[in-house]
Amino acid sequence: MRGMRAELERLIAEIDRFHEEIRELPVTPRLSSAEIRGRLAERYDFTRPVQLGELLPDVADLLRSGIVHVTHPRYFGLFNPSVMEAGIAADGLVAAYNPQLAAASHAPAGVELERHVLRFLASRLGFDPDNATASFTSGGAEANHSALVVALAARVPGFVEDGVRAAPAPPVLVASSEAHDSFRKAAQVCGLGREAVRVVPAAEDLTLDPRAARAALRAERADGRAPFLLVATAGTTAAGAIDPLPALAEVAREEGVWLHVDAAWGGAVALSRRLRPHLAGIELADSVTWDAHKWLSVPMGAGMLFCRHEEAVRRAFSLGETGYMPGSIAGLPDPYATTMQWSRRLIGLKVFMTVAALGEAGLEAMVDAMTELGEELRRRLGAAGFRIANRTPLPLVCFTHPRLERGDPTAAEVAARVQAGGRAWISSARIGRGTDVLRACITSFRTTAADLEVLVDEVSRAIVG
Repeated sequence: MRGMRAELERLIAEIDRFHEEIRELPVTPRLSSAEIRGRLAERYDFTRPVQLGELLPDVADLLRSGIVHVTHPRYFGLFNPSVMEAGIAADGLVAAYNPQLAAASHAPAGVELERHVLRFLASRLGFDPDNATASFTSGGAEANHSALVVALAARVPGFVEDGVRAAPAPPVLVASSEAHDSFRKAAQVCGLGREAVRVVPAAEDLTLDPRAARAALRAERADGRAPFLLVATAGTTAAGAIDPLPALAEVAREEGVWLHVDAAWGGAVALSRRLRPHLAGIELADSVTWDAHKWLSVPMGAGMLFCRHEEAVRRAFSLGETGYMPGSIAGLPDPYATTMQWSRRLIGLKVFMTVAALGEAGLEAMVDAMTELGEELRRRLGAAGFRIANRTPLPLVCFTHPRLERGDPTAAEVAARVQAGGRAWISSARIGRGTDVLRACITSFRTTAADLEVLVDEVSRAIVG
């Protein structure tokens, strides 16, 4: 153990160094894939063991030089935040103890820790934690996939036993053109096929119009198909739009379909008293996706699925007796029987420890601070001659410029120039009916107004060329 202690101390020193120096590091990789391959081929042919004292600093250097630093305060890209120390410590504990969360009897402490924090978060969504069920997933894609399976089990008679062939008519789901593509993948791998996702063009404000959703559901039924699921989004990936949830809940209820709200990023709004009204109606959903690793500043991956119908979840995933799994604990569901996963690590400890370390007030302050920076970024971009192209209360800003609108240069070219400079990372996106824009999302609790200034300066220079 003396040697292990030395290596852990070296690991802690490396993590400390990374956090101290990250603001000075380029956001983008300094090594190409070819250089990384060459280095690996030269040093690791696996014919001899490599001492951990030699291995750890070399791998750490590869990570410092060979990845996009999504925890950098000037990373304004996808929903990948900086991470709190509590989450890092939690992942270390999970690696050391290596609990197996398939069966509750193997890790009752792990299952109870997860259930405790999930009950707290469910209550913030407006769900009754005593009557709802929730679980951790690898990410939002798995949570959305799981929700689709539960909706099929609940709304398509015979699906659990005989699959989609039991359906009296081809099952279809309705979603906005701004919805996440994970639903197309889920439909593909569930045997429904991609064409089962019936896409409704988003309205001008990039939300799903309830009247259009209702019309689509009725048209599918009139054409001999069986709509079973309506997908709403609270914080779309491209533009941060929040669909009108109360009206969509009414449509789903009247049309007899399952309502799922994909709040993978926007779910964190539930923790802010100032922003919570923007999620009004989410408590009416049958199921909700929320990713802790997007805005709660925990390490990848920590998706969550919340559902108001515990029996539907059990029906979707339980296999009954297996003959080899340990016996159950009364009142404590076995995760393997209520989720898509079987063997599973203790995903939720990093969420539990981060929530406990920050407290409710700390979580709210973090969400509000990033939202205020989003408002500041809009002001700075407007003053620099840019036009804001989306409307959202969330810190996700889509913007364009007269030169971009002429295609000289394109949004993708500007984003590539900014990325190549290494001082900031930004992406381009296509929203609405084919509008190409630049997209900046504030994802780090370390981001400051000075970082926004760097971003605006970098984008302005990239447009000029």
